Amino acid sequence: MKKIAALTAGILLGINLGCGVLEHAMPMANAKVEDNGAVECLDNEIFKVARLRPESVVKEYRIAKYDTLNLMASGHVDGIGGVEEITVDADGMARLPYSGNVKLSGLTLDEARDALYSSLSRYFKLADFNISMKEYAPRQVYVMGNVIEPGVKDMPVDSMNVYAAVSAAGGVDKRGRSKHIQLLRQIDGVLYYREVNIDAFVKKRDLSQNIELEEGDIVYVPDSGKVVFSEDIAPYINIYATYRALTKD
Repeated sequence: MKKIAALTAGILLGINLGCGVLEHAMPMANAKVEDNGAVECLDNEIFKVARLRPESVVKEYRIAKYDTLNLMASGHVDGIGGVEEITVDADGMARLPYSGNVKLSGLTLDEARDALYSSLSRYFKLADFNISMKEYAPRQVYVMGNVIEPGVKDMPVDSMNVYAAVSAAGGVDKRGRSKHIQLLRQIDGVLYYREVNIDAFVKKRDLSQNIELEEGDIVYVPDSGKVVFSEDIAPYINIYATYRALTKD
């Protein structure tokens, strides 16, 4: 039933699951592909195990829209061109004094520093130029099904994992099955899905069951050992699709 759930979820989300999708986004070699293109992930190439140390997340962090960065340079006590911080816009660009827009979304902090220095140094003398994170933009995931408070959850960047998302929703309710949580993710027109056993993570310390999340992921907690799509997931997917359409930048 979980295969049916993922397949139909893709259709309701407006994802083309036909053969044309696979021509543009080839699934992993160790993934199980359904006839109409949905992919059940069998390894950690798409769904990675969450890391326990927040500093490792920050070290490998890539800048996202609405993140805010501090600009620091010797001799510029009031900021560079009067600007002490910049926020990445919805298009991934940062607006800089005099030099205009610089694409920062998707860059590491080191890469962003180099990009900003290259742009700003044409107009300012920048000795010891550096940047730092001032504020991470929250990531939004959707937690639905048998949790206490289902809905869209704003998650801190260092808490983007299934366990934290379920906790943000108040935890699994009395009818929920924490051994059969479904995780859904769309990448380049392909719908990937995976079953997660959070019960094993909590009780047996099975770290492989706590998966990293990405913005826009769907976490669904069913109320039985089998997921019946028509009864369990379909209504929530429709709500989620409508929300994403209304809030899309």
